[in-house]
Amino acid sequence: MVRLKDKYKKEIVQNLMKDFSYKSIMQVPKIKSIVLNVGMGSATQDIKPLESAAKELATISGQNAVITRAKKSIAGFKLRENTPVGCKVTLRGNRMYDFLDKFISLALPRIRDFRGISAKSFDGRGNFAFGIKEQIIFPEINYDKIASMHGMDIVIVTSANTNEEGKALLKYMGMPFKN
Repeated sequence: MVRLKDKYKKEIVQNLMKDFSYKSIMQVPKIKSIVLNVGMGSATQDIKPLESAAKELATISGQNAVITRAKKSIAGFKLRENTPVGCKVTLRGNRMYDFLDKFISLALPRIRDFRGISAKSFDGRGNFAFGIKEQIIFPEINYDKIASMHGMDIVIVTSANTNEEGKALLKYMGMPFKN
């Protein structure tokens, strides 16, 4: 069993039931999915960086990345409809817990001058979205073999109804928020 999932079932559920006085275990918020997204505007001219970003995303997440395409043409950005513009991965189940555990315990401490993640990125329904500037914070990425530096957006989708419930869930899981 995945370490973070085991911790959630044994400790976090009881702590959240006590904090928010839920009457049933089914009311306790849980993480539904984690979405990793890399947007590459430069992919309209050259597709090679996008392909390497998709490979790196697959290496980080343990699951193949899906190439995302432009929905409509925008002349100002020299963008045609159906042109590749990025890639994404949606993680669920054990891979999701494995990624979150690895991200919190290994990747976040490798960020330069890290003082915690801002808690202002909740969407009002308990989901948390934030961005990272460099993909090299993940231990799987070989610094010598990367084609270009790029960041990514990470969205943690929860079943929480409010931001407070979502923040408490992530805090118990070990997410280091700023004070």
